[in-house]
Amino acid sequence: MKYSIVFSAVTMALVLSACDRPTVVTPAAVVAVPVPGPAGATGATGSTGSTGSPGYTGDTGATGSTGATGSTGNKGEPGKSGDGTTVIVTPPAAPAPAN
Repeated sequence: MKYSIVFSAVTMALVLSACDRPTVVTPAAVVAVPVPGPAGATGATGSTGSTGSPGYTGDTGATGSTGATGSTGNKGEPGKSGDGTTVIVTPPAAPAPAN
């Protein structure tokens, strides 16, 4: 029994010391966060750009050539004089269609 009490005490000390591990706490790093300041004054307006140069006028086109003269058609034969017995008959006008 003498050894059992010593053995129990040593075992209990070991068990309790195994559960009581100290945790290493690292301090948080300090990060400097820039804080925006007030807005500055508005800048001056820029100057207006220069106007571009005018474009060139194009050349005048060339005049077209004159067309060729048309051909002269065949002339008919001259009319024959009547012999005095020819009678000209004019047909009567067609009646107007009814609406």
